[in-house]
Formats: sequence, structure tokens, C-alpha cells
Amino acid sequence: MLAAKSQSTQRVALVIQYLGTHFHGWQRQPNQRTVQEDIETALRSVLNRPVVIHAAGRTDTGVHAAAQVAHFDAETLIPAHRWADVLNSRLPNDILIRASVLVDSTWHARFSAAWRRYRYTLFTEARPNLFVCPFAWHYYHAPLNETLIQAALDPMIGRHHMAAFHRAGSTRPHSWVDIQAAECQRQGSLVTVEVQSSGFLYGMMRLLVGLLVQVGRGERSPDDFTKIWTAQRRDEVKYAAPPQGLCLLRVGYPESPFPPEVWYDTQPRFVLPNAMTLEKSSSGTAPEYCLS
Repeated sequence: MLAAKSQSTQRVALVIQYLGTHFHGWQRQPNQRTVQEDIETALRSVLNRPVVIHAAGRTDTGVHAAAQVAHFDAETLIPAHRWADVLNSRLPNDILIRASVLVDSTWHARFSAAWRRYRYTLFTEARPNLFVCPFAWHYYHAPLNETLIQAALDPMIGRHHMAAFHRAGSTRPHSWVDIQAAECQRQGSLVTVEVQSSGFLYGMMRLLVGLLVQVGRGERSPDDFTKIWTAQRRDEVKYAAPPQGLCLLRVGYPESPFPPEVWYDTQPRFVLPNAMTLEKSSSGTAPEYCLS
């Protein structure tokens, strides 16, 4: 008689996409639908026991993720690369596992990460667009000057105390962050702000964008913006941008266990002409609204 093959404990890392619209954030909470709970429920249905999944970062209510990273440990004969298909067959259609791989037992989705990158998207056309608004802040109040916004972002590169962009309720003991990149770009009527950092404070990106739109409108200068956060003037940061424009774009590791195509830039960009472009068009044909 052949001996039964013994199960071994393996650590499986996942790349996860989710549409945050109907979730109360990542972290499991009583009487609320969360991404963590949905994935852990799917894991339990396979393994017949509770399994805890650990994420690289916690997203808030309504925030999306293009390439969240998480890991779990399990005693199972299922090969690590098969877990993506196994879980996708049990998950709702607003969560997708893009990849699953075997990692070392010392590897940790959160503590092994070198950086996280978020993208915030603003849609500046006067009229709303049903296909864009679930993933952008429809900011029709002003066109926004991306050059001024970039000038405000430039001094943020480096290690700084960002208490001005730290919401109450966080258990983090300090407000120091190492910002590695901060960029603002315009593509037609869409303005994006991307920030890459070793870590993010609770509510940081939404508070940051809320103040940046005042710079883009010309209500505050880039110098005023810098003075507010360097002086830690949390009282001057009054508005948080809405959650639907924010997406956890990707998480970086010194040696990523995943191939680039499954994690590097997986939030599609709408490419929309702005109103001025339409007015100058002499072709007489409707422009294409592309998803790149």
C-alpha cells in the first residue's frame, strides 16, 4: 500500500484587484462587507478551517485596488499557482486574484514591501460620464492647473513629517513617511496624482488631494501648500477627496515574486479629450473614448 502524501504548510502570495465601491474597506469589520472577509470566507470554503490573510496595506471604504498584495499560510496539497483559479471560482465579481505564487515562510506582504503607490484620478469635464465617475472625482468646479499641482508636489520628495495629512483614529505612533515619487499628469479632461512612498498615513492621499485641488484652482500657491504641511497645520486641511478616485496602484518589493504583467500598471486609463480639443476639432466626427 502506498503511503498518503503528507500535507505541508506553504505560504502563498496573491495579487488582488477589487472594485471598492461596495466594500467597507479592506480590513474585516463587524456587520460590514470587507475585502478581507470575502477572501477569508472563500479560503475557509476550500480548507474547512479559518485562515487569516495579511495585506500589504489597508484601503478605506470605497477605495479601489489594481494590485493589492496579500499572503496566507495553509497546510494543503493545492499547488500555490492554482490558488488564483480556486479562489476566483468562489469570489464575487468585484474581487479578482490575478496571480498566486509560493513564497518563503519569512516573506510578508506588508513587512517585506519597500513601497506602495497610489493613483488619484480627477475628471474635469463639465458634464458627468457614467463610465468614468465610478473611478474618478468628477471635479467640474474648475479645470485645475496640473503645472501648479506638480510644483506643490515637488518639495514632498524625501522623508518628512506629514501630520497635516493624518486623519484621526490611526494607531500609527508617528507621521513620518518616505516619499519616493509624486507626480501630476493631465490626459485630456483627466488629471491624475500619483504618490509612491514606503508607507502611507491613515487618510493621507485623500487629504492630500483635497488640498491640492485648491492649488490647482489657484486659491492657494504651491508655497502655501508647502508651508501648511511643513508646519504640520492639520487645521488648514479641511477637506478629503472622495474615495472613488483613489486606487492602490501597486506594491513594490526588493525582489518581486510576481511577473511584471500581473502587478505593474493594471489600472486602465481612460483617454478623454477635453472641451477645448472638441471645440477646435474640424473633422465633424465624434471623438473616440478609449480605454488604454
